[in-house]
Amino acid sequence: MKLYHDSRSLDCRAPFGAVRCGDIVRLRVYCQGRPRAVNAVITLNNQPYTIPLQPDGRDGYELRFAAPATPRLLWYYFAAVMENGQTEYLGNARDGLGGVGETYASAPPSFQLTVYARDYAPPAFLREGVMYQIFPDRFCRSRAPRYTREDIYLHENWDEAPLALFDPRNGDTHSRDFFGGDLQGIISKLDYLQSLHVTVLYLNPIFLARSNHRYDTGDYTRIDPMLGTQADLTRLCEEAAKRGMRVLLDGVFNHTGDDSLYFNRYGRYDSVGAYQSPDSPYAGWFTFERFPDKYKCWWGVDTLPEVNKDNEDYRRFILAEDGVARRWMRAGTAGWRLDVADELPMRFLRDLRTAVRTQDAQAALLGEVWEDASNKVSYGAQRCYCLGDTLDSVMNYPLRKAAIGFVTGTLDAYAFCRMVESLRENYPLPFFYSLMNLMGSHDRARLLNVLAGETWEQVDPLERGGCRLSDAQRALAIRRLAEMWKLYAALPGMPSVYYGDEAGMEGAADPFCRFPYPWGREDAQVMTITREALALRASRPILRRGALQLHPIDRDTVRIRRFAYAGCDVFGEPLDDAEFEINVHAIHA
Repeated sequence: MKLYHDSRSLDCRAPFGAVRCGDIVRLRVYCQGRPRAVNAVITLNNQPYTIPLQPDGRDGYELRFAAPATPRLLWYYFAAVMENGQTEYLGNARDGLGGVGETYASAPPSFQLTVYARDYAPPAFLREGVMYQIFPDRFCRSRAPRYTREDIYLHENWDEAPLALFDPRNGDTHSRDFFGGDLQGIISKLDYLQSLHVTVLYLNPIFLARSNHRYDTGDYTRIDPMLGTQADLTRLCEEAAKRGMRVLLDGVFNHTGDDSLYFNRYGRYDSVGAYQSPDSPYAGWFTFERFPDKYKCWWGVDTLPEVNKDNEDYRRFILAEDGVARRWMRAGTAGWRLDVADELPMRFLRDLRTAVRTQDAQAALLGEVWEDASNKVSYGAQRCYCLGDTLDSVMNYPLRKAAIGFVTGTLDAYAFCRMVESLRENYPLPFFYSLMNLMGSHDRARLLNVLAGETWEQVDPLERGGCRLSDAQRALAIRRLAEMWKLYAALPGMPSVYYGDEAGMEGAADPFCRFPYPWGREDAQVMTITREALALRASRPILRRGALQLHPIDRDTVRIRRFAYAGCDVFGEPLDDAEFEINVHAIHA
């Protein structure tokens, strides 16, 4: 290689990773021979600038510059005119994950440099915390189930399997049966959650809706009466706070339900909905191609009409002082997890952040983004959610994918480390340490099934509820789970437990990843693995705030080291916890 640059080596690029506005950045590239000229091509606001590098007195060429004064992404590669007059290019590796660059014959893929706001500070409770995700209908019920509607099936037996009930409107097979879990039930289990060292409760939607998942909001101002009342939510927040916990609600602001106060497709509400009349006060919230039955909806699902987030009336409804976002924070909540955050306009996200931070300076916005949140391309535009003006954290799906791949042996240790280091390089340090490090979720088959490699895709969807892992499959999955918990306990970010994963629950993709919690029938071995990992993390500040070093020992072994810099954590605060080191292993079938 005639040119060399490693974006993760402090000799080639300093400081490491993302930088703050105004920081001095040094880039260095090494060249064989005596090139006629070495240039950096830096792209800013889609405009490339060619800047000459200066010899450093050795065999390198160097450039120093101040990062822009406003947050943004920079991109760069190198072009060297060699002695023979040919131009050699050095750019990002072909997998796009940074690190040691590769040479190209023409303009190459660029290295990324994230420039974030100097005062960017996600609330500390994220990086210090452990999250527990609750699907409210399926966690715990405090009373015998009560019918509040005639168009649903209500399970009297808590231990039954979810039903695949066909909805003739849209073919949905898993939204109309309920188990009756409620807010009072969650309150009754707070001591249990405290024993797991949980500090953040993330609740899937709780507002009035037609479905059991409640992502089809019917009324943003009313808690679904099957779950309880606003007084119940306030009490939940108060009781959680006594145990050192905060509550995050699920904000579904991209779309509503068609059976909602605002759209009112079936006339269930007294209001005049957008579906009923162009003169409805909500008509401007939605986009009709042909009134009333052809309208913009989420991913073509006509029961989820999409909201126009630029409509000023809708913006006021969500963002104003008396709007939805701040109203429910005044009830005691600590912020929002945002459904399909990458489908919300950046302006809406920025104004939402301003609204919630005005209500509470320590409020959190956590977004559903499935890819690298620093360079996500959404609707044809590249978006960065970690510059300090929108989100505090995202669901760390890239880590989940990499971790599952590694512990199951389908991704080697070298590739795993490259994937994690790419995130660490692209994300601002305070963002990287605040990530929601999820293992399971309501959108995927249960973790044990994924780790066993058995999600019953070959089984008729209506029959999957009765499927169970074999003893051998379950034993393999638990061994892999133990290794995965080593990763999640030792890596920066907030470990997140999807309700029931700690109890060893199984299940295919939804609705079968949404079985009721098996109170009294928990798997003791899985529970012990989870408790020990979370207890370790809670007892060791260095696992929450220490510096990180990842090293692949061989294809099947990753070493994680956490340590302090001169007695300080990565945020410059004193840290007297001793360094920590652990090896994590792939478990092949």
